[in-house]
Amino acid sequence: MDEILKTEGIIWNLADLYHGIEDSRIEGDIKTLRHRISNFSKEYRGRLRDLDPKGLFTAVCELEELNQLLGKIESFAFLNYSTRSQDAKAGAFLQKVHELESEFQRDIVFFNLEWANLDNETSEKLLHAPEIEKYRHFLNILKKYRPHQLSETEERVLAEKEPAGLSSWTKLFDKIISQKKFGERGRTEEEVLADLYNSNREVRKRASEELTAGLSEYSHVLTHIFNTILTDHMITDRLRKYPEWISSRNLSNEVDEKTVNALADAVRSRYDIPIRYYKLKKEMLGYNELFDYDRYAPLPFSPERAIPWDECREIILDAFGDFSKEMKDIALMFFDKHWIHAPVMLGKRGGAFSHPCIPDVHPYVMVNYTGNIRDVQTVAHELGHGIHQYLAAKKQGFFNSQTPLTMAETASVFGEILVFKKQLKGTPQREEEISLLCSKLEAMFATVFRQISMYLFEDAIHKERRNTGELSNEKFNELWTKTQKEMFGDSVTLTENYSIWWSYIPHFLHARGYVYAYAFGELLTLSLYKKYEREGNEFIPKYIGLLSSGGKDSPANLVKPFGVKPDDPDFWLEGLTIMDEMLSRLEELTITKIRRI
Repeated sequence: MDEILKTEGIIWNLADLYHGIEDSRIEGDIKTLRHRISNFSKEYRGRLRDLDPKGLFTAVCELEELNQLLGKIESFAFLNYSTRSQDAKAGAFLQKVHELESEFQRDIVFFNLEWANLDNETSEKLLHAPEIEKYRHFLNILKKYRPHQLSETEERVLAEKEPAGLSSWTKLFDKIISQKKFGERGRTEEEVLADLYNSNREVRKRASEELTAGLSEYSHVLTHIFNTILTDHMITDRLRKYPEWISSRNLSNEVDEKTVNALADAVRSRYDIPIRYYKLKKEMLGYNELFDYDRYAPLPFSPERAIPWDECREIILDAFGDFSKEMKDIALMFFDKHWIHAPVMLGKRGGAFSHPCIPDVHPYVMVNYTGNIRDVQTVAHELGHGIHQYLAAKKQGFFNSQTPLTMAETASVFGEILVFKKQLKGTPQREEEISLLCSKLEAMFATVFRQISMYLFEDAIHKERRNTGELSNEKFNELWTKTQKEMFGDSVTLTENYSIWWSYIPHFLHARGYVYAYAFGELLTLSLYKKYEREGNEFIPKYIGLLSSGGKDSPANLVKPFGVKPDDPDFWLEGLTIMDEMLSRLEELTITKIRRI
């Protein structure tokens, strides 16, 4: 396949961070970090209440520099391990860095605690001083964690134990999934999942069986990992007095429970959209029954060919360039400067991501490119992240470049839409338009409806663990099937194989509550794109400004210039209506097509 895709040379160059785990600069930076942390502690421990605005600004600047140095080391360890989880040295180095991070958090936690516990009168005076303007939002967010903080001694103990906690269990999960060989041919998870897009129904069915068999082989271990992490979250939430399992995620996302519930309720209220679509797809495929492994089947008239990497590159650069030369120029750096890792490899982490690194370096993108049109969208998605991260870091620095997850998905989804619209303009034939609409709707369903159904599954397993105790594998399967069936209704038949597919999804372990951010970002971006269609070129500088703002303000304030109100339930329905209109267009196009098929 590499001969067709030409991805064998698309390997990232991590030398902008370090030349390898043996690079002597790593030990030098670790030594420097420890020395500077010690000096920071001596300088500021117990003294925050005595600082004037200039002194507080100096302290936060030093804290930011310390976090950046740690971030550089962490980024390299994570990226290095992401493509070689079978390498014992890479794993050992990542663990070493986890322990360094734990040590850092242990020794620096006093700052967060002292700032959060500063009396309101003193902290308000400091926050409104002009010297603090750059870090005002950052310090305000730290202050909001006050009700959930423990004593310094307790915080230090928790930080000290962290390397043997969550990060260790998620690392075990990553090792199992990335190193597992599926089926008689010993393929990777990504290769098996790619077969679900094959035109041959038997190939799709076999892929479903191979994935299920491989996951079932480790079901006892995966179930234990999930239970352990659910338990850890339960205990941590109890200690920190978070009322719900999702409360800490909402706080970090800077949204309230009302907004999240409005989003979830709006999406569930329009489950009729995917149900209509899959019933239509069943007719287009000429099937009497549509099974779970048929969801991504190409249409009989869809062009089925592998898209080489160079063609993928040109599609994306052309689409980005039509919108903004600046976006295209930044994306071009990712391609030309080896900031992307593309080939499918054993031991490489599944899925895709863009890692922001630090302002002094640049983001890195990882994809598992198999050449289908969905993968082109994935590359566009991750490059959207990368452009957002690049602009925010350059404009805002380390602390203010870090966006809540709810805003982090905006640029990635916008990148997908730009590519989709570009492709749609170049398809005068009805069959091509039908294929593109189907592909895009399925991608949207995966981002909105599927993510909300996964959020509801996550909600169910956290509550079940807290109310009744440890979950069996069968209980996980039951809750997964229940929340998936609600979305599909009677349009898709879920096989017994599908019931275990919750167990390979990393988001549930790496970042609880993450998944609703995808739906948030998709529906927000649909609304923003509508505004672009109305405003034209006047929209572009506002959009680039939004990306460049990073996380310097709350999501609600950042989107104010666009007239968006995420706390308004009708806002979410607007984005869903756009999807409904796309489906209606597809239904209109397929009336005669289905008769001919």
